[in-house]
Amino acid sequence: MNSEELKLNVEKALDEIRPFLQSDGGDISLLSIEDDKLVKVQLEGACIACSVNQMTLKSGVEMTIKKYAPQIEKVINVE
Repeated sequence: MNSEELKLNVEKALDEIRPFLQSDGGDISLLSIEDDKLVKVQLEGACIACSVNQMTLKSGVEMTIKKYAPQIEKVINVE
Protein backbone atom coordinates (compact mmCIF):
# COMPACT_ATOMS: atom_id res chain seq x y z
CA MET A 1 0.00 0.00 0.00
CA ASN A 2 1.53 3.31 -1.02
CA SER A 3 1.25 6.53 0.95
CA GLU A 4 -1.74 7.81 -1.02
CA GLU A 5 -3.66 4.55 -0.55
CA LEU A 6 -2.77 4.58 3.14
CA LYS A 7 -4.12 8.11 3.53
CA LEU A 8 -7.34 7.16 1.72
CA ASN A 9 -7.80 4.13 3.97
CA VAL A 10 -7.23 6.20 7.12
CA GLU A 11 -9.76 8.76 5.86
CA LYS A 12 -12.27 5.93 5.23
CA ALA A 13 -11.77 4.77 8.81
CA LEU A 14 -12.33 8.29 10.13
CA ASP A 15 -15.46 8.60 7.97
CA GLU A 16 -16.76 5.41 9.60
CA ILE A 17 -16.26 6.66 13.16
CA ARG A 18 -17.07 10.34 12.55
CA PRO A 19 -20.90 9.96 12.86
CA PHE A 20 -20.49 8.55 16.38
CA LEU A 21 -18.31 11.49 17.41
CA GLN A 22 -20.63 14.01 15.75
CA SER A 23 -23.65 12.55 17.54
CA ASP A 24 -21.97 13.65 20.79
CA GLY A 25 -21.07 17.11 19.45
CA GLY A 26 -17.50 16.27 18.47
CA ASP A 27 -15.44 15.50 15.39
CA ILE A 28 -11.98 14.39 14.30
CA SER A 29 -9.48 15.56 11.69
CA LEU A 30 -6.49 13.79 10.20
CA LEU A 31 -3.35 15.88 10.68
CA SER A 32 -0.64 13.56 9.37
CA ILE A 33 0.65 10.05 8.88
CA GLU A 34 4.30 9.61 9.81
CA ASP A 35 6.55 6.76 8.63
CA ASP A 36 3.41 4.85 7.57
CA LYS A 37 3.02 3.81 11.23
CA LEU A 38 1.87 6.80 13.30
CA VAL A 39 -1.37 8.66 12.71
CA LYS A 40 -1.82 12.11 14.21
CA VAL A 41 -5.38 13.32 14.60
CA GLN A 42 -7.07 16.23 16.28
CA LEU A 43 -10.22 15.71 18.32
CA GLU A 44 -12.63 18.62 17.96
CA GLY A 45 -15.73 20.08 19.56
CA ALA A 46 -17.11 18.23 22.57
CA CYS A 47 -14.43 15.52 22.17
CA ILE A 48 -11.76 17.93 23.43
CA ALA A 49 -13.17 18.16 26.95
CA CYS A 50 -14.69 14.68 27.09
CA SER A 51 -13.43 12.65 30.04
CA VAL A 52 -13.32 9.45 27.98
CA ASN A 53 -11.61 10.87 24.88
CA GLN A 54 -8.49 8.73 25.36
CA MET A 55 -10.65 5.61 25.54
CA THR A 56 -12.48 6.75 22.40
CA LEU A 57 -9.14 7.34 20.71
CA LYS A 58 -7.76 3.88 21.55
CA SER A 59 -10.89 1.71 21.50
CA GLY A 60 -12.74 3.46 18.71
CA VAL A 61 -10.49 5.48 16.45
CA GLU A 62 -7.29 3.42 16.60
CA MET A 63 -9.14 0.11 16.28
CA THR A 64 -11.10 1.34 13.25
CA ILE A 65 -8.00 2.77 11.55
CA LYS A 66 -6.13 -0.54 12.08
CA LYS A 67 -9.04 -2.36 10.43
CA TYR A 68 -8.49 -0.31 7.25
CA ALA A 69 -4.70 0.08 7.56
CA PRO A 70 -3.16 -2.77 9.62
CA GLN A 71 0.37 -1.36 9.37
CA ILE A 72 -0.60 1.60 11.57
CA GLU A 73 0.90 1.05 15.02
CA LYS A 74 -0.36 4.06 16.97
CA VAL A 75 -2.88 6.90 16.81
CA ILE A 76 -2.31 10.03 18.87
CA ASN A 77 -4.31 13.18 19.47
CA VAL A 78 -2.47 16.45 18.89
CA GLU A 79 -4.05 19.30 20.83
